[in-house]
Amino acid sequence: MKRVIVCGAGGFIGYHLTGFLKERGYWVRGVDIKEPEFAPSPADEFLLLDLREPENCRRAMSIDGARPDEVYQLAADMGGMGFIHSAECEIMTNSALINIHMINAAADAGVRRYFFSSSACVYRDQGIGDVYLTEEDAYPALPDNEYGWEKLYAERMALTFARNSGIEVRIARFQNCFGPFGTWQGGREKAPAAICRKVAMADDAGEIEVWGDGSALRCYIYVEDLCAGIYTLMQSDLREPTNIGTEELVSVNGLVETVASVSGKEIRIRHVEGPVGVLARYHTVDRIRSTGWEPRYSFEEGIRRTYPWIEEQVRSAAGAAAGDGPTG
Repeated sequence: MKRVIVCGAGGFIGYHLTGFLKERGYWVRGVDIKEPEFAPSPADEFLLLDLREPENCRRAMSIDGARPDEVYQLAADMGGMGFIHSAECEIMTNSALINIHMINAAADAGVRRYFFSSSACVYRDQGIGDVYLTEEDAYPALPDNEYGWEKLYAERMALTFARNSGIEVRIARFQNCFGPFGTWQGGREKAPAAICRKVAMADDAGEIEVWGDGSALRCYIYVEDLCAGIYTLMQSDLREPTNIGTEELVSVNGLVETVASVSGKEIRIRHVEGPVGVLARYHTVDRIRSTGWEPRYSFEEGIRRTYPWIEEQVRSAAGAAAGDGPTG
């Protein structure tokens, strides 16, 4: 039985990845500064540790005095576009500290394989109709935000340790990921969750606000597909940063239309000013596909699995506000 550590196991992707690995027979230690918000962690053991502190990273690395077989480093200070643009100092400081101390601790402990979760935010701004970017197009570097710059530096940190310490490093650049059991309100939620919340709160034939003109293009990946991609990459021989995502382009307006269709409501859009990010972001996924991995869920299928859960959270929160019961 492999014994592995998932850092950031209290977050959305980390929670799902922990369950994914457990289903494949792994013994999993989850580590995070917080426990999962919406359900108990499926981890065999969960440690509440602030990974900005080097001694906590070293503590996370030891399982009964032995080194873990694999480490999955997903811990980061992050959120949706509103958070990324309003918390630049926190993102640069907190995430950099975590990533510097974690790769050091893993290398010192003799960990064999180390996974680092990077982001498509490392890429430059794209225009609508631009070519799909490959992994090599991250350089010359020109990320749109500080979150992307920190991720790019952390990639180089991990690759430097791979060259100099012998640790096997795997790096995935995530596209925008969505699914149930993720943040859906409060400012850190990603666009799919935010739109699901707004539609769930709206009346039929109602109106919701959308930042920008709604033309911005993204590729989204359902969380189960992302976890399968992480697992596949970790077992592969791919040592270069690797995009994990889909090539299904969706505009913000298209996102609203899909969520509205799944909800059974007619929804009108009111475009307002707000942080939109890049005009377009889409990349090739040929490298991860070379392993045999393919996404199982279309964007619409993912929304059909996500919207009912967020709708349930909205109803539960409304009931609690009215004094009818606890929040979900």
